Amino acid sequence: MNITAFLNPEQWLQQGGGPRYVQLHQRLSEGVAQGVLKTGHSLPPEREIATITQLSRVTVRKAIQALAEDGIIIQRQGSGSFVAHPTPQIDQSLSRLTSFSEDMARRGMTSSSIWLERGVFMPSPDEVLALALSQDASVARLARLRTADGRPMAIERASLSTQMLPDPMGVDTSLYDALEATGLRPVRALQRISALNLDEKNANLLEVAPGKAGLRIERTSYLTDGRIVEFTQSIYRADAYNFVAELRLAKE
Repeated sequence: MNITAFLNPEQWLQQGGGPRYVQLHQRLSEGVAQGVLKTGHSLPPEREIATITQLSRVTVRKAIQALAEDGIIIQRQGSGSFVAHPTPQIDQSLSRLTSFSEDMARRGMTSSSIWLERGVFMPSPDEVLALALSQDASVARLARLRTADGRPMAIERASLSTQMLPDPMGVDTSLYDALEATGLRPVRALQRISALNLDEKNANLLEVAPGKAGLRIERTSYLTDGRIVEFTQSIYRADAYNFVAELRLAKE
């Protein structure tokens, strides 16, 4: 069925069936579920949908905004609206210290990175405190968008002393692989997880609507001798990650 026939209002629009934008939102959602609107393809322009459905453009715009808020479509400024790829659900253990690349490989998914920042810099006050640096030390920064099977999953911003990572440009796929090659892979870490609403910049990188829920994770990793290896601040898609911890009854 083509999109014009699918959106014919005689097939779905009902008097007394609730607000018209809600009914259109439901119909477009059904179109995605049934494959009439295919993953990665663009939606027809608002004007065209309004003509087909005999609804106002204000009604059409509200329905499309609701689809974006639900993560069903992605709105790209200047390009239009596109049907989003289904987001994989990942259960991430809190009891194992692994890299993003290792996590995805274990699930049979292909990980990749889009570099946002990489180099040696003067440390910020937060980095000085987190990494126990002297004021005249340098810090290696690695900021990247992490993807799984081509879908954006997380924004990672790692900071390390240049004693631990003298050349951040030498990191290819896995930071932990690069550290392991020099005998400096961390063996334990402390993590703090909190909720946030994604601002426009981070939401655009993760291909979700601004204001959607995200997870902020701060991690400090250590060597066996207690030295700090890395301080990482990451933002994860809340619709893609479930963090799982095993709890045991404490003995009195």
